Amino acid sequence: MFYSTSTSMVYRRGIQAITLSVDLWISYLNFLKETLDPADPETGVTLRGTFEHAVMSAGLDFRSDRLWEMYVNWEMEQENLSGVTSIYSRLLGIPTQYYSNHFQKFKDHIQTRLPRKFLTDDKFLELRTELATMNEHCSSVTDLPNGLEEIKDPAKRTTEIENMRHRIIEVHQEIVNLNEHEVTKRWSFEEGIKRPYFHVKPLEKAQLNNWKEYLDYEIENGSHERIVILFERCVIACAHYEEFWIKYAKYMEKHSIEGVRHVYNRACNIHLLKKPQAHILWAAFEEQHENVEEARRILKTLEESVGDLAMIRLRRVNLERRHGNVKEAENLLTQAMKNAKSNSESSFYAIKLARHLLKVQKDAEKARKVLHDAITKDKDNAKLYLNVIEMEFSEDLKQNETNILSAFDKAIKSTMTIATRIKFSQRKVEFLEDFGFDINKLLTAYDDHQKLLKEHDLQKRKAENGLEQPDAKRAHMEEMAAVASTPAVHQTAATPGTYNYANWYQYNYQNYPNTWNYGQYYTPPST
Repeated sequence: MFYSTSTSMVYRRGIQAITLSVDLWISYLNFLKETLDPADPETGVTLRGTFEHAVMSAGLDFRSDRLWEMYVNWEMEQENLSGVTSIYSRLLGIPTQYYSNHFQKFKDHIQTRLPRKFLTDDKFLELRTELATMNEHCSSVTDLPNGLEEIKDPAKRTTEIENMRHRIIEVHQEIVNLNEHEVTKRWSFEEGIKRPYFHVKPLEKAQLNNWKEYLDYEIENGSHERIVILFERCVIACAHYEEFWIKYAKYMEKHSIEGVRHVYNRACNIHLLKKPQAHILWAAFEEQHENVEEARRILKTLEESVGDLAMIRLRRVNLERRHGNVKEAENLLTQAMKNAKSNSESSFYAIKLARHLLKVQKDAEKARKVLHDAITKDKDNAKLYLNVIEMEFSEDLKQNETNILSAFDKAIKSTMTIATRIKFSQRKVEFLEDFGFDINKLLTAYDDHQKLLKEHDLQKRKAENGLEQPDAKRAHMEEMAAVASTPAVHQTAATPGTYNYANWYQYNYQNYPNTWNYGQYYTPPST
């Protein structure tokens, strides 16, 4: 028969990619049986080696029965009865779907053949000695024939044969009893697996939950080999669900560094090409194990594959920062800011870049310029103004008072909604009250704040009386929503020109925490 090298290569590549596929192993073995020359002495060696490779790779699969049966049948064809016995001895200790059928066939195999035929020489001698030692009526082990000779007395010979059969089945019955217990514990999980093969169609939620619970059970109760086998089965059916690949990699971290790499490599380079979480965790794993160049490569390849995602770019930035490459971190942020597809995205990176320049590179002037340049492009972005103020606050408050007040004034005089400008005005008054050195500046700021409040109330009344145009009214409603958390702004407004300290402090202490939520200013833009 013609042996197709190219077909064999395809099979090997498939098996390497999906080692646990019982169907693929069976198909490959059938291909070898059909194409290898039966007259060639090496054919038997090749097939037996492939069978062994198959059961070592996929034989712990709960549904691997057909593969084991194929192996048994092939050894039967080769008249290798001791090989058949050896295969059954291994199989009967493995929790598989048809374990009881295998035991029945094993008993038939033992009861219909002579022990000298289905046992190796070593196993035969070992069993003969064991039985003689156990037999209280045997005067001495020396009564046994030397070596492998048959007992001449027909009755004794028959007794020995029956005792051997009985003992072999008895030993394996104990193994099967334990195995049955293991099968029972896993049976409900196995019944929950409706689709053990891969398909592009999403899995039902019930099956995904079943895989999670099965894996958790096996991790808690099973051996490492069985856990790995179950993970391998899982990532065939759930190949497009990164949570299972990540769970697999996390489990392998306790056992093998190379095993973790192998899992991440298969997940990220075959099945999850454009799902970032697994790639990011892989890069973190490599960095953790001081393989920084590989971590860089993973993140850069991911970004090239999925496009500009803030989470990926920031991972690259912080990888460089952690390893002292602060200029490269700056360059990555600058590049992202320039290539941004919207003003809000550009402003997001500008804030990140300014904080990097200020906190890491200690360059306040450069950080200040980045934010001011960003404001010229995105004039109504409150996050930019807030970060300018925060940056100025980080300097000495007395020496930097002019810059701080300038930052407040720029926000208050901007084209942002009046509700937002009121918040900045409120903050300016608080700053002067808590840290200012000139009472006149405080009073002026307070009066200006009251004017803004009055203007806001006027807009509100116009909107209520229907005097505003539709667009203006809609803008007013947006402003009202923005300040919904600070109703005391209107309730405590003092008469212009007066300084109502009681109302001022009521507003300050009751509403300040809800008004100025720093966290909201550092949320990445949705992409």
